[in-house]
Amino acid sequence: MEDRKVIFSGIQPSGGLTLGNYLGAIKNWVKLQDEYDSYFCVVDLHAITVRQEPKNLREKTLEVLAIYMASGLDPDKTTLFIQSHVPAHSEAQWLLNCYTYMGELSRMTQFKDKSQKAGESIPVGLFTYPVLMAADILLYNADLVPVGKDQMQHLEFSRDLAERFNNSYSPTFKIPEGYIPKEGAKIMSLQEPLKKMSKSDENKNSFIMILDTPDDIRKKISRAVTDTVGVIAYNDEQPGIKNLINIASAISGDSPETIVARYSGCGYAQLKSDVAELVVAELAPIQEKVRQLLSDKSELERIYKLGAEKANYTASKMLRKMQKKIGLIPR
Repeated sequence: MEDRKVIFSGIQPSGGLTLGNYLGAIKNWVKLQDEYDSYFCVVDLHAITVRQEPKNLREKTLEVLAIYMASGLDPDKTTLFIQSHVPAHSEAQWLLNCYTYMGELSRMTQFKDKSQKAGESIPVGLFTYPVLMAADILLYNADLVPVGKDQMQHLEFSRDLAERFNNSYSPTFKIPEGYIPKEGAKIMSLQEPLKKMSKSDENKNSFIMILDTPDDIRKKISRAVTDTVGVIAYNDEQPGIKNLINIASAISGDSPETIVARYSGCGYAQLKSDVAELVVAELAPIQEKVRQLLSDKSELERIYKLGAEKANYTASKMLRKMQKKIGLIPR
């Protein structure tokens, strides 16, 4: 276990998880847990950069953990935990804050986008959130971080921060690499297929939630935006069709070319209908297991407590190393 590379990732529990989260991230994590020493957490501290309803945040945090397990993440193979249960994340963030420059945080694309909407009342947490993300990654000496293309800027920042700290003292952190899977890396909106699928989209037909009912899934896919070309092909000129093919490919494992050949001479309605059934069949067992786990939360509690113990052990060792190098007296 010790000589295996370390992989770290997490998803926010705000608003539930989409098909994009599942196909773009969790489904790949399940494959990676056999190859890597892996840490996957529910990043509840990141969720509170936007004001949350407390009861809802608690429910969604457990729901995300249940989805992780129901999707095939095995607590015996990987460390599953809730971010706020490991105090070292917040402590390491403060230490790293002191090595971070205002300029580099203000250049973050996500901050620029969100601050335009929030104006003067933008929370400081939204500004410093990349530092917490860096702490998340660096505490576990992660070699690899599975990230979407939209998060690469934050990973680059984590690498810069690690190098800055290493250069200021002595080698402390590994410099993490990004891991972008070839398949399902980016599932797009069903209504605006040039945009990433997002649960914060105002149009509910643009995304599929992992816990959506089969009827809702079928309706949303039947309403997916396509085009007037009328031929099933895999190209950037037909982003709606390309997105449906990517979904089918990520679930079935068939290449986009194989899928296109299968639908030679077929209409869009047939493709939509088949993709909907693929999604329904893929999510049904996951939904059933999630319901079981949430109906008796004792197993979830056992897992997140065990995960926090394991994560605390690793993260606290790195935190002590950081404190010592900076000149803080160990407690």
